[in-house]
Amino acid sequence: MLNKKLEDILNVQVQKEDYSSQLYLAMASWAENKGFSGVADWLYAQSDEERVHMLKFVKYINERDGVASIPGMDQPPAEFSNLPEMFDAVLKHEQYITNSINEIVAVCMEEKDFTTLNWIQWFVEEQIEEESSVKNIIDKLNLVGDKNLYMFDRDIMSMRGAEAEGEA
Repeated sequence: MLNKKLEDILNVQVQKEDYSSQLYLAMASWAENKGFSGVADWLYAQSDEERVHMLKFVKYINERDGVASIPGMDQPPAEFSNLPEMFDAVLKHEQYITNSINEIVAVCMEEKDFTTLNWIQWFVEEQIEEESSVKNIIDKLNLVGDKNLYMFDRDIMSMRGAEAEGEA
């Protein structure tokens, strides 16, 4: 059974994961409208993944006799100057989520909730992968500069596939 402090911080994370999904959806729409269909596909996949993360939190809270709440959220930004700016925003957001997950770990330890501590470890590992993936994309964008964005856009989904193969 979750204590109130953990239930509250996990419910905050529900909102953050929902916002992440909406943020990446807004970014996908921007990219698609700018002709970057590969980047849009990558971001649509990220948006879907973040929604799955939100649902994992909702289900975990409810399974532990807590009450998951689905709060409203702020509208994410929908305009970006260019791809590097947008992916810098993705990295900054993932670092924010990493810090949030780490706060949950700290509360688990403080409250001696070892069940939730064990459960949240999946998200700790996921955030390592998320930040690494975005840093890899930023590195590739830095290599191509303003040239060859067509090839970058074409190849971005294969970068996602290569990372997934590394997990197997």
